[in-house]
Amino acid sequence: MWGQRSEALSPLNSVRLDVFLKQSRLVKRRALAKELCEDGAVCVNGRTARAGREVTTGDRLSLRLWSRLLDLEIAHIPERPPSKEESRKLFRILSEKRVEEL
Repeated sequence: MWGQRSEALSPLNSVRLDVFLKQSRLVKRRALAKELCEDGAVCVNGRTARAGREVTTGDRLSLRLWSRLLDLEIAHIPERPPSKEESRKLFRILSEKRVEEL
């Protein structure tokens, strides 16, 4: 029906990348998440991503956080800011490697 959003476009199915990184507690502040994206340290599904990119369940993220390279999959998009325990359930770590800083 005209004027209704499809389920795929529902705000509960996707969230900005910087917001997800903050809510999942992978980074402490949203500004830091934005900075990581601007520096090219965050990839979504194999492509460098900007902070405003919408991510959804099933997307794969690669993060270069200081001396670590994390590959993870988004398991859940929260409806509201999650608790500390809930934030651990938002993603699954697929691999974690130590890397030398440049």
